[in-house]
Amino acid sequence: MARDYYGILGVGRNATDQEIKRAYRKLARELHPDVNPDEDAQEKFRDVSAAYEVLSDPEKRRIVDMGGDPLESGPGGGGFATGFGGLGDVFEAFFGGMGSAGPRKPRGRVQPGADSLLRTRLSLAECAVGVTKHLTVDTAVLCDLCQGSGTNGNSKPVRCETCGGAGEIQTVQRSFLGQVMTSRPCPTCRGAGETIPDPCRKCGGDGRVRSRREIAAPIPAGVANGMRVRLAAQGEVGPGGGPAGDLYVEIVEQPHDTFVRDGDDLHCTIRVPMIEAALGATVVIDTILDGPTELTIPPGTQPGEVSVLRGHGMPKLRSSARGDLIAHLDIVVPTKLDAKQSDLLRKYKALRGNERTEVLSAQSEHNSGLFARLRASFSGR
Repeated sequence: MARDYYGILGVGRNATDQEIKRAYRKLARELHPDVNPDEDAQEKFRDVSAAYEVLSDPEKRRIVDMGGDPLESGPGGGGFATGFGGLGDVFEAFFGGMGSAGPRKPRGRVQPGADSLLRTRLSLAECAVGVTKHLTVDTAVLCDLCQGSGTNGNSKPVRCETCGGAGEIQTVQRSFLGQVMTSRPCPTCRGAGETIPDPCRKCGGDGRVRSRREIAAPIPAGVANGMRVRLAAQGEVGPGGGPAGDLYVEIVEQPHDTFVRDGDDLHCTIRVPMIEAALGATVVIDTILDGPTELTIPPGTQPGEVSVLRGHGMPKLRSSARGDLIAHLDIVVPTKLDAKQSDLLRKYKALRGNERTEVLSAQSEHNSGLFARLRASFSGR
């Protein structure tokens, strides 16, 4: 009579693969000989292992569902000669991983190439208008002698004799769980599954060679420090002449003498003499994209105020819009006055009447901006 493999694992006939696996792992932890030395437990462990091997194999499970027993087919019929089948899953039952995923295929000689990265320095003006940079790159390129095949003349690759074309070799080690099989890439073919007995004289069988070359890198207007421009298929050619990776050009923006960039906005500081701040003035700013541009400083300008030129900043990347140019006005009070200048200021003071120096309330209109900035700085906003 066929054994009740479902009953051995304690699952129903409609159990999913995951339910079968969980049931097996639970029983394996309880019954494994290294955990439970009782003879009855060892016998049950052999039955549990056999049941799991049968029910985790779709073909063997089909035979069970038809009323047969796939382990009663005699020698070579898939039975457990040692009672320790499914070793990968036994290991998984104890350590939660390393289940068998089946034999891996050789990776092949032709592999995609890696990406490359280089940096280029740009002035603020170059970032604003966009530029084509001519760069020197040193990467692997396709071997022009063998065209990536890696072979000499009409010779061909052959199957690796060390691994038999599998791309890996397996070793068996004994542990407290029994025999553990491990796999590693074949040292002869390095996982490719084939070797080249007569390699190319120029590339040595790699299908690629190192080369220094010049490329033109188009940099769009509006780029900023740290941004990367991608040049498709300009990176490293892969082993065996595989497709080239991408080349990334990272922007290193150089400081400007006048402007400080904040995103798409430009900031500058303008020193305004006290008299011109009071009377008003006009200053010419040599902007990045628009050349000399007038900025009007209105009469009565106070220290710390800003004046904005809308749309005179940096272009937004991939857009026709632009940021602003923000001028921070630094009102300069003279520190040295001669007698005539001092006398004129006293007369001016007399004309102003009752103006005097005073300490303002923290809630006053003039202090609201100052204290808002202080609160923001202490709160980290």
